[in-house]
Amino acid sequence: MRRKKDQRRELAKEGLSRRAFLQGAGAAVSGGLLTAEMAQGAPKAESGKVVGPGTTPITLKINGKIHKLNLEPRVTLLDALRDRLDLTGAKKVCDRGVCGSCTVIMDGKPVYACNVLAIEAQGHDLTTIEGLRKGGELHPMMAAFVNHDAQQCGFCTPGFVVACTAFVNKHPDPTLEDVEKGLGGNLCRCGTYAGVRQAVLEAAKTMKGGSPNA
Repeated sequence: MRRKKDQRRELAKEGLSRRAFLQGAGAAVSGGLLTAEMAQGAPKAESGKVVGPGTTPITLKINGKIHKLNLEPRVTLLDALRDRLDLTGAKKVCDRGVCGSCTVIMDGKPVYACNVLAIEAQGHDLTTIEGLRKGGELHPMMAAFVNHDAQQCGFCTPGFVVACTAFVNKHPDPTLEDVEKGLGGNLCRCGTYAGVRQAVLEAAKTMKGGSPNA
């Protein structure tokens, strides 16, 4: 009994309560190391206080135009496009780099905008679905999608059009098999894949200057 009282006195000197000691002792029994700091617990953030880095100025080149923004480093390119620049063509669906609905073109390559931080996109040339239409006329890929009824609900369509455009720019003479493999990163819950494939083949001819019906 005397020994327990002496232990409590020592704990009181170190600023530990009996409850804190018991909590820490449980951690020690399970393999942890008991310290006064662990027993007292980590300091809590003040209510309502933002913890983390603040905003930082960034510059993005999108569809040939320069945009200057102040964003937190954690903001994705997709969120910057939609929430700060009102470029809402890229859709936020899975937000995990799986469905392809947020596809944009970066330096000629298709990328998932939800997987790229806005701050990482600095110094790169970005093209969104809004930048494909020139002079009020549909891009050949857009027109081909209409011709082949390659969209139903239309939610995945912008990502498909952008991905298909980047694909044809790199593969100007694709076969049907090439198209199937090249567009494996985009998903359509309506299942319009057959129309998409034919649209890509038509657009490839049009973008080369040939007739889409040849």
